[in-house]
Amino acid sequence: MLDADLKNQLQAYLTRVSRPVEIVASLDDSDTARQMRELLQEIASLSPLVSLVERDDGAERKPSFRITRPGEPIGIRFAAIPLGHEFTSLVLALLQVGGHPPKVSDEVLAQIRDLDGEYNFVTYISLSCQNCPEVVQSLNLMALVNPKIRHETVDGALFQDEVTRLQIMAVPTILLNGQEFGQGRMELEQILAKVDAGAEARAAAKIAAREPFDVLVVGGGPAGAAAAIYAARKGIRTGVVTERFGGQVLDTLAIENFISVKETEGPRLAAALEEHVKQYAVDIMNLQRAEALVPGELIEVKLASGASLRSKTVILSTGARWRDMNVPGETEYRTKGVTYCPHCDGPLFKGKPVAVIGGGNSGVEAAIDLAGVVAHVTLLEFDSKLRADAVLVKKLESLPNVKIIVNAQTTEVNGDGQKVTGLTYKDRVSGEMHQVALAGIFVQIGLLPNTQWLKGTVELSSRGEIIVDDHGRTSVPGVFAAGDVTTVPYKQIIIAMGEGAKASLSAFDHLIRN
Repeated sequence: MLDADLKNQLQAYLTRVSRPVEIVASLDDSDTARQMRELLQEIASLSPLVSLVERDDGAERKPSFRITRPGEPIGIRFAAIPLGHEFTSLVLALLQVGGHPPKVSDEVLAQIRDLDGEYNFVTYISLSCQNCPEVVQSLNLMALVNPKIRHETVDGALFQDEVTRLQIMAVPTILLNGQEFGQGRMELEQILAKVDAGAEARAAAKIAAREPFDVLVVGGGPAGAAAAIYAARKGIRTGVVTERFGGQVLDTLAIENFISVKETEGPRLAAALEEHVKQYAVDIMNLQRAEALVPGELIEVKLASGASLRSKTVILSTGARWRDMNVPGETEYRTKGVTYCPHCDGPLFKGKPVAVIGGGNSGVEAAIDLAGVVAHVTLLEFDSKLRADAVLVKKLESLPNVKIIVNAQTTEVNGDGQKVTGLTYKDRVSGEMHQVALAGIFVQIGLLPNTQWLKGTVELSSRGEIIVDDHGRTSVPGVFAAGDVTTVPYKQIIIAMGEGAKASLSAFDHLIRN
């Protein structure tokens, strides 16, 4: 199943294994089990310290396999053939079980070890989901460190009856002891904060004790990362406070226009950004949401945790989020058929009819991707024509299982109380109302700037963007802004990075002049 290059890479990685690793496979007679056996045999052949054992270990799901050490109760299981985005999760599990140290702090490891109680996690994933590996790898690490924690990764495409029964329509979906624990991308610290009641308070107390910064960057996307690096290189006290490092880039799959990098993926770029920032003396405060900005000689940023930070200058780079349709039923059925990530959730709708809302590049690309997975795609566009690039529109129009409807105003998401069953739209020309039977709705109608917490403090445009001048200055002295959250046109990663660097240089200039 692995090509020669991948085998060579994996064999090189497995040289880091220093302790025996046992793969325990619980298989059946299915074609999936045959493929799983083939993959596991190939892996075991690449290292003398990795062995494969086939036996029925009472697994709830077959085929599946555990990664453990002989005689030790390590609770890491895959009910999946972890290729695609999850191949890294498989490799990390093998290395860490085999004695290779994880890249987390001793403090975090101690926090995991100290968790008391029984924790049985199950994560439903799709192999095309770029957000799933972060969750899988975090929970696998927890299961390795603490014997009271078990984690099973389940590929929803392989266990569709189970996914349907549990009405799981978005990935990753995490269950803890049979109850829903979380959905969407979650980092290790976020998971620990949910299971460790005192974690948030301890983190807030540490943040509140920080001395004032020279430059405080609010937001950890491309603009924020660039701003932090440029500030730190000036030798001034620099901090980054962010809800999630990487920002919207974490939700981006293919990136092919980042100059000098032919192609990459959002999570990979986000990891590289964080690694680059950490090469400098930057105080990164992750998983913290800003709630208020208080101007003054020292500018104060109040956080949702109750802590506050002070700085001589502040750079706002809080980015943007997916725009909602704002129609009845959308909130009620979010993650129950209403979704915003075709790459992540598309496989869950295999063989079913879905709709894509939006005829720009994002919407048309989503429809093209989904057409190869689902039974039928209905694309609805508010305007009289699609706004996507001509080459994308031509490709979409060539697909036999796609219907394009223009002049369509979505008015309601329909459901049965548990899941989406369709939508209602208005023909903007005739005024007639129509209903479409659907299993899923993928919303792709643009972005909204994350500025709701700044209203009444800095001047905003009619679209809610922070108004900046050509130096990145806002209406508040000492406060600068950069990236998708501002009025700067063309919301692109490379532009956001340049704007972040510019805002940082402007902040430094402000410091030396004041």
